[in-house]
Amino acid sequence: MIDVTRELRDGHPTWPGDAPLEIRVNGRIAEGSSVNVGSLSSSLHTGTHVDAPWHYDDDGVRLGGLDLERWVGEALVVDVRGDAPFVTAEALEAAVAATGHGAPPARLLLCTGQRDDWGTTFPEDFRALDPGAIAWAAAHGVRLLGTDAPSVDPLTSKDLPAHAACAAHDVAILEGLALDRVAPGRFELICLPLSLPEADGSPARAILRPWPTG
Repeated sequence: MIDVTRELRDGHPTWPGDAPLEIRVNGRIAEGSSVNVGSLSSSLHTGTHVDAPWHYDDDGVRLGGLDLERWVGEALVVDVRGDAPFVTAEALEAAVAATGHGAPPARLLLCTGQRDDWGTTFPEDFRALDPGAIAWAAAHGVRLLGTDAPSVDPLTSKDLPAHAACAAHDVAILEGLALDRVAPGRFELICLPLSLPEADGSPARAILRPWPTG
């Protein structure tokens, strides 16, 4: 079992201008409380998280409208690291072919080169997805795209073309994975968001298990 979830600690960097992550201890046994108890305050898009379409489309469904089966099942991890600012359709096709596993399964996870620990500084320079890459993936049966980058669109994007392409092709979005130490190949993905039916997204715990062979 491989944990591909970013560890959330107090002060974990969040999208510029978004609500900060705050983890507080509100009661301590050592200080007379009957239990140790804490509280959590955060943006729903901190660390490893899923986007509901309502996050980027006012007419899109909220988190409760997403099928949980989309987040569990066969996945292919591919290496799309490079210097170009966008992962293109050509780069994605080549990365899938390099794994030797043929056509991608319904879940495609992209290692763009983000380190697993961002420390206290939010990454501002990361590889986003070209809408053409999303169209290529959807045409080959992909229903979920995951990335180790904080977003499928660049930090400064206002029109969010990659998000829009995912909406147009009915492709779910999983962002902020920790894939730095995962070799390309086939896995079982288990990624469950919190049960927040009216929300625009949710932190998620994502793990990979080797896909059975033979």
